[in-house]
Amino acid sequence: MPVLTRLIPSPVVVDIRPGALNDLAGVLADQRICSSTGKLAIAISGGSGAVLRERLMSSLPGAEWFEVGGGTLDDAIKLADAMKKGRYDAVVGLGGGKIIDCAKFAAARVGLPLVAVATNLSHDGLCSPVATLDNDAGRGSYGVPNPIAVVIDLDVIREAPVRFVRSGIGDALSNISAIADWELAARERGEDIDGLAAAMARQAGEAVLRHPGGVGDDAFLQVLAEGLVLTGIAMSVSGDSRPASGACHEINHAFDLLFPKRAASHGEQCGLGAAFAMHLRGAREESGFMAQVLRRHGLPVLPEEIGFTVDEFVKVVEFAPQTRPGRYTILEHLDLSTDQIRDAYADYAKAIGS
Repeated sequence: MPVLTRLIPSPVVVDIRPGALNDLAGVLADQRICSSTGKLAIAISGGSGAVLRERLMSSLPGAEWFEVGGGTLDDAIKLADAMKKGRYDAVVGLGGGKIIDCAKFAAARVGLPLVAVATNLSHDGLCSPVATLDNDAGRGSYGVPNPIAVVIDLDVIREAPVRFVRSGIGDALSNISAIADWELAARERGEDIDGLAAAMARQAGEAVLRHPGGVGDDAFLQVLAEGLVLTGIAMSVSGDSRPASGACHEINHAFDLLFPKRAASHGEQCGLGAAFAMHLRGAREESGFMAQVLRRHGLPVLPEEIGFTVDEFVKVVEFAPQTRPGRYTILEHLDLSTDQIRDAYADYAKAIGS
């Protein structure tokens, strides 16, 4: 009798712990990642990346270092063009989300595996099959292979500004709303759900939601980092962003598109969007608990807490479905008028308290 199974696209190495960066050279010496005589191309930012370069140069004597100017499509293409001039076994993206996304895109463009070394936990993109890059039209998502390895040093994470951890919390919690939207689409539209991807993303969000620790605790940071990695793998399993992107992310994208110079962080907007979306679908207890946890970690739950008026938030929610044509969420399901959105928000604000 044959054993039927599927192969899950995932990193061959995931190292999440305090001090992990000290053993980066050992991870990169793994012959599944790099040959014994292999050469590395390491992409870094001009700020914190330069400090880490000084720390790591002696342990990676054969590496070539590439400073990345920002998080645009042009930056990623320039990085790929620069790497074409050498012969490398692997690319290392060392930094925050923008650097890792540029390195993902560039590695895919030149056909090399990517090792993601995250210096903050701002969102779930560090292990996802997507590179999000700014382009002439605003911002685009580009399909890329998963990283072959992920290294997250919790000591380095604690040194980064706390706003990055908070952003990651909001992004992780939004999984819960995204899965509820996926289940809604299955009931109403017959959309197929990948049960494994949904389970991974949901449990990642629930683990962060229910953990009693805070942003400075290693135990909490471990759970958050693992949750963000699992969410990225869940997207690979399903073949799209459905496990982590529903009404919450439509609202986030609407903030970015309508107010590009005023938008808050990705995770702040996703967390707020998720709490509001849970309220819209009638999950009032879950919405209230999510808002409570977001507040405990210092994240916003009302638009005025990130500098937006009620009228602006109503406009954001009204525009949100246009950001993901074809995606069915609670926003498309309810198809609320402007006045209905305003009334729903008033109920939400009253329910969670100011």
